[in-house]
Amino acid sequence: MSKDKVALIIGAGDYLGSAIARRFAKEGFHAVGTRRRGDIVSFVKEIEDSGGKATGKHSDARKEEQVVELVECVENEIGPIEVFVFNIGGNVMFPILETTTRVYTKVWEMCALAGFLTGREVARRMVSRKRGTMLFTGATASVRGSNGFSAFAGGKHALRALAQSMAKELMPQNIHVAHVIIDGPIDTEWTRQRFPGMVKERPVDGLLQPDDIAETYWAIHNQKRSAWTFETDVRPWVEPW
Repeated sequence: MSKDKVALIIGAGDYLGSAIARRFAKEGFHAVGTRRRGDIVSFVKEIEDSGGKATGKHSDARKEEQVVELVECVENEIGPIEVFVFNIGGNVMFPILETTTRVYTKVWEMCALAGFLTGREVARRMVSRKRGTMLFTGATASVRGSNGFSAFAGGKHALRALAQSMAKELMPQNIHVAHVIIDGPIDTEWTRQRFPGMVKERPVDGLLQPDDIAETYWAIHNQKRSAWTFETDVRPWVEPW
């Protein structure tokens, strides 16, 4: 029996992660989304109601044994992972004097260690097949630090370095590795609650829309290898940068 081609989204939250999953499911991929905890049923139902295939799994990307188990399960029971998306956030803001070792370590684990563990395990499979796409979600903090963001910027800088190193190693093996910098606020409930003034002042399309960002991920996946992108950035047209 033939298996489905899989798009694995690590960190399939309600907004960007789910939007990326929907976009690839629309093109015939079996979208496998992971969350560390919480509701995973709605993620699957939304895609299946639209005629796509989806599977949701609870998995902690910071735990090596869980990552190994996840990748083996997907590959053996669902199909080969053709597209891998690492989409875990970790955005916190603390003044440096209030940044505890626990906070810094936790953010680094979410951004960097989890990216390494999941990326390495998926790369094992892709290298054996000599094909695949690996997409890492970055942020403004991936390329510059800022007041209050020592932990987040440290984790995201590390993730960018990981992605770049993997790209240089794996692209000659026909595996496309790319890093997408999200430079601006995504239209989420968290954004609207935390920055009500900014949201009110901006036009309707002044916030990054998850479905529009997902189009960028799909476009990168479809690039010809004579002109592969390693890094791109997306931001609303009104965003200062």
